[in-house]
Amino acid sequence: MKHPDSYRGKEIVVLGLARSGVQVAKVLHQAGAIVTVNDRKEKDQCPEAGELEPLGITVICGGHPEGLVHPGISLLVKNPGIPYTAPPVQEALKLGIEVVTEVEVAYHICEAPIIGITGSNGKTTTTTWVGNMLEAAGMRPIVAGNIGTPLCEAAQHADAGNWMVTELSSFQLKGTTDFRPRIGCLLNLTETHLDYHGSMEDYASSKAKMFANQKEDDTAVLNWDDSYCRSLVPYIKAKLLPFSVTEELQVGVYVSPPYIPDTEDDLERSIVYRDSDGRSQVIIPVKEIGIPGRFNVANAAAACAIAIAAGAAPDGLAEPLASFHGVEHRLEYVRDVGGAAYYNNSKATNAKATGMALASFHQPVVLIAGGLDRGSDYMELMPLLSEHVKAVVVLGETADKIAKVAEMAGLKHIRKADTGEDAAAVLRSAVQEAAALAEAGDVVLLSPACASWDMFTSYEERGRIFKEAVHNL
Repeated sequence: MKHPDSYRGKEIVVLGLARSGVQVAKVLHQAGAIVTVNDRKEKDQCPEAGELEPLGITVICGGHPEGLVHPGISLLVKNPGIPYTAPPVQEALKLGIEVVTEVEVAYHICEAPIIGITGSNGKTTTTTWVGNMLEAAGMRPIVAGNIGTPLCEAAQHADAGNWMVTELSSFQLKGTTDFRPRIGCLLNLTETHLDYHGSMEDYASSKAKMFANQKEDDTAVLNWDDSYCRSLVPYIKAKLLPFSVTEELQVGVYVSPPYIPDTEDDLERSIVYRDSDGRSQVIIPVKEIGIPGRFNVANAAAACAIAIAAGAAPDGLAEPLASFHGVEHRLEYVRDVGGAAYYNNSKATNAKATGMALASFHQPVVLIAGGLDRGSDYMELMPLLSEHVKAVVVLGETADKIAKVAEMAGLKHIRKADTGEDAAAVLRSAVQEAAALAEAGDVVLLSPACASWDMFTSYEERGRIFKEAVHNL
């Protein structure tokens, strides 16, 4: 541990009893802190309390009692999803108490160098690829963070011989102070999560905290094709290692020949690494990458840049790139039915992600879209609907909005799934409608362009129900 004594004897409040909250409470307790965990759910809905109370950790459920946060508190660690408007968070900020997420605590106890990967889209795919690449290179990676295992839990088992490969959300990064990854990566930035952040400025600055504490001997991996990523360059102290699919770089990882407007799609392209001495090395032909889509080529280039920065040999990256066939709910092939291919892209929770998925297919697409209304107008989807989509089936709070954009795009076949309180039945209805519209050679794509919380507990639940419905056709 870097400095566990910094927590000894300190009163710390952990807000939220999700898995990450349980793990950070245990870590802080073991480090000698006086820990109180609070969750607004009732005690009978908090089975995790039974895991913590026998350890001597105080657990308070059923609301936020008066006096929970007081001047004697040294730190408040909140679940990333809890908004900063929550009363205990507001009280802590008013009293000048530091508010962090478990990522900050994990950083202080982790002996392994940390790789941090963030972005609006592509985080999980890139993180998984990096883990596979470092594993193939014998570099003992531990993959954690927003991808599954809480960072605090993983950090306890890491030593200096590991690499901690972490997927990090804006929610997690916003709650950091000293966090300093050895390698930080920003994949892209697009408008999303504004209901949480309140503004694009807050969302962007939360992502940029990835690089805030990096030094000259760290590495920043940036998407050179993203204007926001480029705008950060003057503020970054770390060594830059960019990646691009539209430009051949002097140093970095890029696609050759680049993707440019009006370029034929059947050109033979490769991912190439060029070092600071100007030497270029082909890593893999694009056609051999294990998952489709130009955006996955960008994710692959980013993963290569990160792995190379960590010390992996470029000539050892082709096999992990070719053998990986995707993460569940991310452009995941389900099955063929009647000659049409069905794909589950439930993780597409914003219009940008859906647009990238649509651009991955040359076949006509029957699109299933819709979900939680966060105020977007979905107009950016209109040209993609015109070019790639033959029919759309809409559902959820945004059904009418997306149907209107589809109508403006000139689509003749626009259907609305049956409505009702049973969300699973509504999605099954959408699959049936899409199947009726699909012909041999088409793609049926669930890519909602919206979060799932109007109907489902998570995008994972939405994706699983979609796959079950497809298998039952």
